[in-house]
Amino acid sequence: MTLDATHDPDLKSWVESADGHPEWPIQNLPLGVFSTAGKGARIGTAIGEKILDLRAIAERGLIEDEDVAEALRSRVLNALFALGADAMADLRARLSVLLSDEAHRAEVEPHLVAMDATEMQLPTHVGDYTDFYVGIHHATNVGKVFRPDNPLLPNYKYVPIGYHGRASSIRVSGHPLVRPSGQVKAPDAEVPVRRPSARLDYELEMAIWIGEGNALGEPIPIEEAGQHIAGYGLLNDWSARDLQGWEYQPLGPFLAKNFLSTVSPWVITPQALAPFMKPMKPRPDGDPAPLPYLTGGEEKCALGVRLEVLLTTAKMREAGEAPYRLSKGEADAAMYWSAQQVVTHHASNGCNLQPGDLLGTGTLSMADEDGFGSLLELSKAGKQPIALPNGETRTFLEDGDEVTLVARCEADGAVPIGFGKCAGQVLPARG
Repeated sequence: MTLDATHDPDLKSWVESADGHPEWPIQNLPLGVFSTAGKGARIGTAIGEKILDLRAIAERGLIEDEDVAEALRSRVLNALFALGADAMADLRARLSVLLSDEAHRAEVEPHLVAMDATEMQLPTHVGDYTDFYVGIHHATNVGKVFRPDNPLLPNYKYVPIGYHGRASSIRVSGHPLVRPSGQVKAPDAEVPVRRPSARLDYELEMAIWIGEGNALGEPIPIEEAGQHIAGYGLLNDWSARDLQGWEYQPLGPFLAKNFLSTVSPWVITPQALAPFMKPMKPRPDGDPAPLPYLTGGEEKCALGVRLEVLLTTAKMREAGEAPYRLSKGEADAAMYWSAQQVVTHHASNGCNLQPGDLLGTGTLSMADEDGFGSLLELSKAGKQPIALPNGETRTFLEDGDEVTLVARCEADGAVPIGFGKCAGQVLPARG
């Protein structure tokens, strides 16, 4: 992605709340799906404290590309994503003009909706969901818990590892998490028992939304992988670690993961992220080079995104206390494999990716403890409780806890942008 007029740091919007907004200045223009009282789901873009109804402006002839205008009449982003990267870039350019040029204000302003009067929906119909394992620090830390003698399996540095997740249980930020129940087996027990999970965890991940798909049997070359990414978001792949420890061999995650995955509602486009992308960090000395099909592509393919995880307990909310930051870090420092490598590998056997599919990066942990992306790591698998400022402690999540993921991009010469929130509160188990 190259920089253009939409990235100009001097560009201003006539929307009063946009200029200087910490997340939604005119340089961002994310895509999402929202609804309001009495109206169904529509596609929109965030601008300051407002959402521009893109269906409405398309129906009034303000979007010149007929295919794009038709896709904006949908209730999800799949049809728009299917049009490809060029169409997405053209839409961004058009919205930038409409929201910055005073000449368009009279015809556009009536279609702005107050953000606090809306309810956000899933941005796509998620046909498929694959979760990867690109965070090498997390993979090593978790491996030490489940395989102390062999934490990082030998294929990790050759293969972008992933598993097929459950698309039906993906929900947008704010949807509550019902504590899952399942089989667990204590190390000294002869047989397992079924009970509510006592080791409920979050996972700090980034979402990769697929744009233009590929035909069955046709791989995606690494040089073209970026053109198949429609955007990025935040993802919390909630995990029941006690269920996971018993069930994960020999076929990997199942009931420990598929009860809920939470995504942030706004899709941050690759065009918006262009000023913040970085080269991938060099692999450590002695690590193998990626195989040729995973080598090459865009030079700046690492996500320059600052990530944070915040926790509030029921007691903290009752007392009006601020959230406690569990961790912070940079996505590019955690990722051993890039988003482009993940896309290329997924399609390398001819698997057909489809517009609106969701890929997860896997947990993004930093090398240092203050950047660990899960409680499993922070609490040393439950052996070292985390002390909260109000005197409470946590090893894993308790009922009433709320976890919020946030992200922000900053770079010299660029206007900072945000991702919005990816939040969920834990409710007691049922049944």
